[in-house]
Amino acid sequence: MKENEGSRKLVITPYTKIGTLLDTFPELEELLTEMAPAFSKLQNPLLRKTIAKIATLRQAAEIGNISLGELINRLRCAIGQEIEENITGKNAASFSEKPDWITGGKIIDTLDARPMLADGEHPVQLVMSKIAGLCEDEVYCLITPFKPVPLIETAEKKGFRSWTEKISEQEFHTYFSSSNNLS
Repeated sequence: MKENEGSRKLVITPYTKIGTLLDTFPELEELLTEMAPAFSKLQNPLLRKTIAKIATLRQAAEIGNISLGELINRLRCAIGQEIEENITGKNAASFSEKPDWITGGKIIDTLDARPMLADGEHPVQLVMSKIAGLCEDEVYCLITPFKPVPLIETAEKKGFRSWTEKISEQEFHTYFSSSNNLS
């Protein structure tokens, strides 16, 4: 058996990393881009080495505003894997009303990360250091061209809360606060 034949046995699931998927099935990159133009950013070598290595297909579905089941099954179909009927996950299209902790809080800093991301830089460390210093009732705003799901999950695992507002197809505002802020 050739080395690549074993790796091609990867079964696509919601938890498959995008980088692993594209390393194993490079032919799926075009389909990902077709399904959601936000995935075209994966052509940037730096983003491919960073974001693609940590982002899962579940996160990608949310970023691309695609049904998780549709994403997984279209990818599986394209490479001849069995379709699964009951794939569930967060609905990327649902953005709830702005929570009280944002409207009652004070936005102390805003980072428009769109130029950084366009240059292949990733703002995770910068954002995490900024939100680590938030006091009660303080809110940090991050502006990106997509919902930054991996960053949101990292912040939430560290005890921060977040909420994302879709301004347009290319502008998302994600707000962060410490978990001891207003509910």
